[in-house]
Amino acid sequence: MMNDNQITAVTELDQEKYLTKVYAGGHFIYADEPEELGGTDEGMTPGALLLASLGSCTAITLKMYANRKKIPLDSVRIHLTICKEEEMSASTKISRKIELKGELTAEQRSRMIEIADKCPIHKILHNPITIDTVEG
Repeated sequence: MMNDNQITAVTELDQEKYLTKVYAGGHFIYADEPEELGGTDEGMTPGALLLASLGSCTAITLKMYANRKKIPLDSVRIHLTICKEEEMSASTKISRKIELKGELTAEQRSRMIEIADKCPIHKILHNPITIDTVEG
């Protein structure tokens, strides 16, 4: 059951090896695997897309907070890495390094790092996730 506030996406994979078309909110991107895994390397890997979601959500959350609190944040750069698949067992480790540019006080910088954990994608990834799968 869908409501107007739900985020939806559609992915399609046909005969193009692993090149996957992703549609969401009227936008379109590709996901793929590198050539050494049989893909064509024409899009980000699914893992990179996951990191991109977390990084972009974090940056947007920080910018919104800075704008609301009139914090002189000039730019944000976020470096993300995820552990290798074989290292994932009971948990998955994502490392996030946040670079804040601007004339921020030490207190503002500290608060911005706290705010980073308030982004919706961080909350999703930090809590248990249930995935209901049906054939359609």
